[in-house]
Amino acid sequence: MRAVICGAGIAGLALAGRLYDVLGWDVVVLEKAPRPRAEGYMIDFFGPGYDAAEAMGVLPWLRELSHPVSEAAFVDEHGRCRARLGYDRFARSLNGRLLSIMRPDLELALRERLSFAVDLRFGVGPARIDPRSQGVRVTLTDGSVLDADLLVGADGLHSTVRAMALAEERRCVRHLGHHTAAFTFDDPLVHAEVGDRFCLTDTVDRQMGLYALRDGRVAAFAVHRSADPGRPEDARAALRHEYGSLGWLVPRALAACPPHSRVYYDQVAQADPPSWSRGRVVLVGDSCQAVSLLAGQGASLAVAGAYVLADQLAGARRVEDALRGYERLWRPVVRDRQRAARRTARWFVPATAGRLRVRRAALRLAALPGASRLAGLSTAGRRRPVLRQLAVASR
Repeated sequence: MRAVICGAGIAGLALAGRLYDVLGWDVVVLEKAPRPRAEGYMIDFFGPGYDAAEAMGVLPWLRELSHPVSEAAFVDEHGRCRARLGYDRFARSLNGRLLSIMRPDLELALRERLSFAVDLRFGVGPARIDPRSQGVRVTLTDGSVLDADLLVGADGLHSTVRAMALAEERRCVRHLGHHTAAFTFDDPLVHAEVGDRFCLTDTVDRQMGLYALRDGRVAAFAVHRSADPGRPEDARAALRHEYGSLGWLVPRALAACPPHSRVYYDQVAQADPPSWSRGRVVLVGDSCQAVSLLAGQGASLAVAGAYVLADQLAGARRVEDALRGYERLWRPVVRDRQRAARRTARWFVPATAGRLRVRRAALRLAALPGASRLAGLSTAGRRRPVLRQLAVASR
């Protein structure tokens, strides 16, 4: 059996490893970018993806690449802390099963775990998709042709595979009224000031967060309210325009912001296509289950969703049955997280000073004994079957 996976991000790499290592499939991974993505922000990795990473044997490498974070600190324009949330309490609420890791490092760990037998190609993607009775023919942007038993769209929120084979983007993507960006820069003063904290501006309508990385760089994360679903031609100029009024260390971060090509910038949105598969074409990761950064578990769901899909392919007699089983099992989990994100959207970046004060009060309450357990469960969503239960639910 051969699988062609479009997208060498978290979901695509996780699925490629499972299909080759466990099922023994011939796997080709296509990535339209010329090289692995270096841009991205720090993520809190926990939940079903953590369980899947442990089952896949990649968890020790993720621990090595993770960053210790003592707290999330919300600071005013002078750098004074207005509210904080200790990571140790959050980690205890999850029984210690929590890592803070840069998104590109998570991709690196999954990529380096791939067998050399997996054909990983950069700078190429799908140009045409032709269904066959027992498979798919994919014409690539370089003119070559691949025949596969399964085509996987793991190519993100703006999926080309989804647009070609299932539904156009306007039917699948729900914008949540925010834009987000991430970049890294060098500044020893900022690095020393941030230390082992995740520092965020305590501000209305827009927020910038800073992490100090172990190699001396600083990672910046930004999110602001915007009704415009488009993306700017120059991300650096847009960031300087949107965040130029903020104080504290933000002016230094903006001054050191790299050019447009080295800045990650996108809308905050969710993916909810009418169906996750058609024939021998299936979606995985953000192409079908983007929950947005407001939910906080996109990377975790990407790894876990790939795990469940591979498990269904291993246990079903027909590929089509496996694809339906995967969506039936995993879509309710994703929708739960998407609903949670929409409920909390107005508090993620408060639109008024009054809501900002309410958020500060809520964070102070979260520091009380027992509250961290409730916060952990709230972040994880309603209780769902653990991954190993999902993996055998249809057997």
